[in-house]
Parts: sequence; structure tokens; C-alpha cells
Amino acid sequence: MRRKASLLLTLTAWFFATGSQWDAVQTFAWARMFTTYAQSMPLLEAAKKTFSGEELCGVCEVVQKTRADGQKESNASGATEGKALGKMPLALPSDGLFVLRLPPSVLCPPPSAFPPEAPRASPPTPPPRAAV
Repeated sequence: MRRKASLLLTLTAWFFATGSQWDAVQTFAWARMFTTYAQSMPLLEAAKKTFSGEELCGVCEVVQKTRADGQKESNASGATEGKALGKMPLALPSDGLFVLRLPPSVLCPPPSAFPPEAPRASPPTPPPRAAV
């Protein structure tokens, strides 16, 4: 139970840290718009009108404004806090793949590195019993 709770809390923190809550709210808004439009027009027209972006519902406007404010805030605070202002492309060396290898002594130590085995005593028979 504790493991499930910690996993749920971790996933919830990741969900909010990445801003995915706005994706969920936007999906809800699109579904609501589509069902409203589908009641008065054919499905294809309702889908086109929903996803055209020309007419925004109140929820879509809130999501758009919040995302814009979040981007402005992250860009403004990025320079003062030492954060990157944008995504940086990761460039790999153009000369090919490089591989780091461990020396053979690390992979398979010599037999002298292991302690000698001590003789084992046989287990007591019969096994000890707890006092009742």
C-alpha cells in the first residue's frame, strides 16, 4: 500500500511539474466544445470548428492565457536564476560512436583477490526449538 501511494504521489508531482494539467483541461474544453457543436451541426463540421482555433470558449482562453503567462514568467526568471532560456540541442560528436571500456582487471578480478573459503559446519540436528 505504501509503495502504491508513493508511486501515485510521484506520478502526480511529475504531472503537475510538466504542466500536463493544462493539457487535461484543454482536452476537457475540446470535448465540451465538440459536444455542443455536434448538437447543432454535422460531426465533421463540429470537429473542424472545435479545432480551428478561431472561436475559443472560456476554458480555452484561460488555458491559453495561463500557458502564455507561464512562458513569460519562465523566460523572465530564467536569466536571473541561471536557468536556460530555451531548449538546447544535444550534439553528439560527428566522428562516430565512442565507447568507454573498463580495464580487464576490473571486469574479472584474479582468483587471489577472493578470500579463501572456510570449511562449513553441518547444521545442528534436530533444529533448535523455541520454548513454548
